[in-house]
Amino acid sequence: MALRIAFDMDGVLADMEAALVDQAEHLFGETPVEDADPPARPPAGIRMTPRQERRLWERVKTIENFWESLPEIEPGVVAKLNDLAIGRGWEVIFLTKRPATSGVTAQLQTQRWLEAHGFVLPSVYVVQGSRGAIAAALALDFVIDDRPENCLDVATDSKARAILIWRDEDSQLPRAVRRLGIGVVRSVGQCLDILGQLQADEGPQGMMTRVLRLLGLKEAAEA
Repeated sequence: MALRIAFDMDGVLADMEAALVDQAEHLFGETPVEDADPPARPPAGIRMTPRQERRLWERVKTIENFWESLPEIEPGVVAKLNDLAIGRGWEVIFLTKRPATSGVTAQLQTQRWLEAHGFVLPSVYVVQGSRGAIAAALALDFVIDDRPENCLDVATDSKARAILIWRDEDSQLPRAVRRLGIGVVRSVGQCLDILGQLQADEGPQGMMTRVLRLLGLKEAAEA
């Protein structure tokens, strides 16, 4: 059985936050602004008003091929994913909500970025809808994302298993994450180590049982 796996891009493989911080510092300097009410969700801890956030994205959209300039969050992990996908016979796709910028399309920028970091012939989907609906439509087995809300969509609207990349040990996980059987890992590397232990000859039920156990979700699976 060939596993069908989807990976989110920004916050999972590509470090969008670092690039946004750099652009925000060019626009506003390094001094944080007063808290917005309600507070905007800032990149990497920089507080911005909604107006400043809009200005930041307006600037980003003018940068030619901005998405190709991002660093890899975990150096070497895209090449590791490529090797595992080939070796295990996985069908891998990449999902992103990236807006258009100057230059080529966001899809082509993302494909070029993945190829530059070691993934051969990547399949990229620029999407806007529910990740759960997408997972159901594409009959995915796993979706790897760094946003709890996307993982919750997958868990409630599809048969796919969501795996959440949760790097911030100081932040509390939403309660629904564990209740809905969403796996939690600290890095993409850890996620690949778990998925890499699966063998095609185990069959779909055997593979799912094994991955749930490796993710610490055996009890949730049996409930």
